[in-house]
Amino acid sequence: MQQHHLTVPRTARYHTLGDAAKARAIWIVLHGYGQLARYFLRKFEGLEDGLLIAAPEGLSRFYTDEAHTRVGATWMTREDREHEIADQATYLDALVGELLHSTGQVPVNVLGFSQGVATACRWSLNGHTTIQRLVLWAGGLPPEPDPQQLHAAWAKLDLHLVLGSQDQYAGDSELQAQSARLCMANVSHQVHRFQGGHELEQVLLTRLLKS
Repeated sequence: MQQHHLTVPRTARYHTLGDAAKARAIWIVLHGYGQLARYFLRKFEGLEDGLLIAAPEGLSRFYTDEAHTRVGATWMTREDREHEIADQATYLDALVGELLHSTGQVPVNVLGFSQGVATACRWSLNGHTTIQRLVLWAGGLPPEPDPQQLHAAWAKLDLHLVLGSQDQYAGDSELQAQSARLCMANVSHQVHRFQGGHELEQVLLTRLLKS
């Protein structure tokens, strides 16, 4: 048996908030595992003044319940991961290119939530988009980049780590380990905590998007 790969066209779905003609910046917001982009984007409603906020959807959808009534999306699995990572970067670079046609040359910022954190990191490391601010909310850095790669890609990045105090998937030790990893790579970053669980908190979200 021989394994082969074939590159094919694929239709990707994304949702937006805001007026592209008046946008002073673009925010690409990446959902977590099992979410759909349109529901994730609802968390950003009311924050779009002066911004174009775009939520792309992971290319792999699946039923999230036994009755097959709810659908979610995922960014990748461990299967054929190198091609999945490359496809993510191609997809997200293409999305930014399309949005910039409408906004003109404005800053591009990225927020990844949960599984979207690893996607945001990999895109920033492997893609061709210049990102000004990167917010990594309630998720972990991917394991593969070494300190030299992180420094080369993120030395000038406005980088933020965010975690809720009652997040059921990670706590202080995981957050401290991520911060230590960035310090080892000599990457400046800010750490934010809030009272809450595995969720987007509106006050902090507003501050990070608007400041």
